[in-house]
Amino acid sequence: MGPEARNSAVRVGARFATVWLAFALLVAFAPPAEARPAHHHAKPRHAPHRIFPIVIPGGQYMPATWDALTGWRNDDHLAAFATFQKSCKAILAARQPLQISKAMGDSLRAPCAAAKASHVRTADAARRFFERHFRPLWISRLGEDAGFVTGYYEPIIDGSRTRTDVYTVPVYRRPSNLFVRGFRQSDTGLPNGGEVFRKIGRRKLVPYYDRAAIEDGAIAGRGLEICWLKSETDLLFTQIQGSARVRLEDGSTIRINYDAHNGYRYTPVGRILIERNIIPREQMSMQRIREWMTANPDGAKELRRQNRSYVFFREVQLSDKDEAVGAQGVPLTPRRSIAVDKALHVYGTPFFLDGTLPIDSAQAQTPFHHLMIAQDTGSAIVGPARADIYFGAGAEAAQIAGRLRHNIRFAILVPNALDPVAAGRTMPLPRVRRDTAVKHPAQHHHRARHHHGRGRR
Repeated sequence: MGPEARNSAVRVGARFATVWLAFALLVAFAPPAEARPAHHHAKPRHAPHRIFPIVIPGGQYMPATWDALTGWRNDDHLAAFATFQKSCKAILAARQPLQISKAMGDSLRAPCAAAKASHVRTADAARRFFERHFRPLWISRLGEDAGFVTGYYEPIIDGSRTRTDVYTVPVYRRPSNLFVRGFRQSDTGLPNGGEVFRKIGRRKLVPYYDRAAIEDGAIAGRGLEICWLKSETDLLFTQIQGSARVRLEDGSTIRINYDAHNGYRYTPVGRILIERNIIPREQMSMQRIREWMTANPDGAKELRRQNRSYVFFREVQLSDKDEAVGAQGVPLTPRRSIAVDKALHVYGTPFFLDGTLPIDSAQAQTPFHHLMIAQDTGSAIVGPARADIYFGAGAEAAQIAGRLRHNIRFAILVPNALDPVAAGRTMPLPRVRRDTAVKHPAQHHHRARHHHGRGRR
């Protein structure tokens, strides 16, 4: 079997394992047959139009109760509700159904419509709204019991509209010769993943310039400069965060947001420093990376170029009071908005994070039990229980975001229309294979458990 065939087989096997693991969990948590409503018994087992439990590739989930979410009743649900409403405006304004191919599909439209019609004014009323319209599910990567979070922020950095002796590093807007299949040149906010090309002549497309080529001047002199910064390190951190507030010498501010990238996969420079035994893993933070780069300018240049990815920006008309805008197109809310894997999750999905994080200090284990809303994404945010928490703008936000690399439990809030427990009760059971004899039940049981174990790994 060739490499492509093997990869295909692995993907199919992973999907199969995901479906049956979800099914096993749902059956385990479904009430006994005698406790189920009578009308379920009236339907034949092979009835058409069965609703299957949601399937999140590479993920496993387990039904939870609201009481099982530590600190659920003590959270500020009114703040979470206000953040959810921002997402709902975008969801309800969409003319076409959203993300049908994803597990949540278009199911958020119903709770969003309810949120629009509601008159929620207190934290208790907001909590009851979420409990009325959603079901919580613990979610994680297959074989794991927790997810993983990092933090991000909006840098505030000094800059200039023109190049000077101090400000020598350009912040580029998207070049006109950058092409992404399926998108027009006039589109804003191009995907942060996938192939990106530049045109040579009239037809030939080749991969776009990488970071080294761009730093060496491959697109210089084309009038693409939005502004100028003091250092390549400032630019790198701005590109990692996806937005920035650039303070000009006259006191005004330029707001810039992600617009496109050059098509190369993001390589974390912090990981390289760990692998080279330059910074210990337990001491890794954005602050340590910046300190090392400042002290080692030649090494910093080589390190930056290990990350061939390069981000282009657009200038956005936001005031100093406005928060950055996420990939969903809505303003982010500090400590309520998260970036998630957009290949798996729908923007607007609520997640409850349950654990401790170093919020108060680098050594602190601050309880973090908060309802968050998915409103952004990032190329490094991959997996069913992976999130980047937005902490706002400025130095304090940078300090907190820079030290987050922690495991935490994830509960995804699923609209009632996708209730997986109810769906699990009506799932058709697999047919018993005729060649599976019950002459040796112990041996057969052993094989079944072994197969289930391989599926979880």
